[in-house]
Amino acid sequence: MASSPPEKRTLLSVILITKNEEANIQACLDSVDFANEIIVVDSGSTDKTVDIARKAGAIVIQTPDWPGFGPQKSRALAAATGEWVLSIDADERITPELAAEIRKTIQNPAADAYDISRRSWYCGRFIEHAGWTPDYVTRLFRRGKARFSDNIVHERLIADGPVKRLNGLMLHYSFLDFSQVLQKVDSYSTLSARQAYANGRRATVLDAVLHGFWAFIRTYFLRLGLLDGAHGLALAVSNAEGSYYRYLKIWQLEQAAKKLPSGDAKEGR
Repeated sequence: MASSPPEKRTLLSVILITKNEEANIQACLDSVDFANEIIVVDSGSTDKTVDIARKAGAIVIQTPDWPGFGPQKSRALAAATGEWVLSIDADERITPELAAEIRKTIQNPAADAYDISRRSWYCGRFIEHAGWTPDYVTRLFRRGKARFSDNIVHERLIADGPVKRLNGLMLHYSFLDFSQVLQKVDSYSTLSARQAYANGRRATVLDAVLHGFWAFIRTYFLRLGLLDGAHGLALAVSNAEGSYYRYLKIWQLEQAAKKLPSGDAKEGR
């Protein structure tokens, strides 16, 4: 009697970008140890990130420059060889239930791209409201059927066709303490201001105040951050700060541009 053909094995690549993520990278890689290939693109870590990733069996690509989140993730995607790709950040974890669902899905897919629901951690607890839950992000896709936007911050994955949803959860340890909140508010508001300014956005100090106020109202009241207690209030305040500083930095770029030659001013330098 002839033996049945072996079961088809669909290859999965996990991709992520890093810089000084030694506090996160091991747990992240442990959560995706079911993948056939892990690609880590590192942009100049000075801690043990690269060593930890290599010891975990990841393929590490080091880049001398930082082109922004979107372009850097595109570099990681270009290095992937699996039929399917899972994009993850160093502060995210794939739960065992989601890992099993991913393995099952890519063996018998109903779409070429899938959204995954995240639960995000904010300084001591997972946030259940405030626009953070549910938080669906497109992360699993067939290679060649999706690409990353060129945004230097708040990049997104653009799928060629319809996107379906998985049921499992991904855990996102986005803010471990308030020092990290302040660091990310400053960094992200700078990058998003540069991107917005380059796209033609202009602002005044009054715009900054109004946008900051609206971000608080939206987070705390409209998106029910108040139901998350003290953490919801703190999150609403930090969202307001992020929006305020983003528009204030756009205004600052405009003020600086007025003192530069027209060629430099167009690029927000």
